[in-house]
Amino acid sequence: MNEMTLNITGDEAPVNAMLTLPYPTFTRTDKIDWKPWVMEGVHYKLLSLDDKNNGFTCLLKVEPGTVAPVHHHLGAIEVYVLEGEIYYEEADKGGPGDYIYEPAGDIHRPVSPAGCVLFCVFYGPIAGLDDDGNIAGIVDAKLMRAMANEHGVAAHLDAHDH
Repeated sequence: MNEMTLNITGDEAPVNAMLTLPYPTFTRTDKIDWKPWVMEGVHYKLLSLDDKNNGFTCLLKVEPGTVAPVHHHLGAIEVYVLEGEIYYEEADKGGPGDYIYEPAGDIHRPVSPAGCVLFCVFYGPIAGLDDDGNIAGIVDAKLMRAMANEHGVAAHLDAHDH
């Protein structure tokens, strides 16, 4: 088995000229207010945007009793449950510390009767569907940036754009 070891270099080593500066900065998520998302009963904290694939990363807080509409993931999504529980089938509930990967193309409707808080990485847009399966709306990086600007919670996003 090949193992790689990393050498700690001194401040004068030529590799230091390769460092990407300025360094990224941490976002203090507790300083970002929860704002209403595109679904009633769901609030968001936008953490970052990926303008190349139209994706975004956010925290979502689902209030108890919120019923999610059927939606279509145009890009994959990764979800990590921070609080509460969420599921698609009652036999497979995700709770704090649980993770799920949903491939691009999935169409589903999650359930969270008691509410939850999720860390979500959207690798592309998500489409809300109406009762006939038609696209009722698209949530992508452009919409999320516009919402965050409108809600006054976008200042930290510029620190990520270097």
